[in-house]
Amino acid sequence: ILIFYNPKSSTDRKTLAIAQGLSKNVKTYEFGRSTITTTMWHQLLDMLDVQPKDMINKAHPYYQENLRGREFDRESWFNILRNAPYLIKAPIVVSGNKAIICHSSTDVLKLQQGKAA
Repeated sequence: ILIFYNPKSSTDRKTLAIAQGLSKNVKTYEFGRSTITTTMWHQLLDMLDVQPKDMINKAHPYYQENLRGREFDRESWFNILRNAPYLIKAPIVVSGNKAIICHSSTDVLKLQQGKAA
């Protein structure tokens, strides 16, 4: 299991704890600390079948003040994800070729149930 998460978020930490309960082999990537390349973002978002903009927390003050209403191409959104990881709205968990966005900490259980989107 791979988990991409914000260690400052209690929900993200709970998601990590549940993932660690599912598998002894959990590799973590902390938003803002671990290097998540543009290629990795491409792969993750392709697995999730979402656009980079869909990963952004649009309620975040930085988004509201600096990004709201502006149009960016796909590569620019990838750069925003890489350079402003605090804008990412939820952890991403990957198991094999399945990935899910964990809006709640228990969403990670969907991987084990084979219901990943």
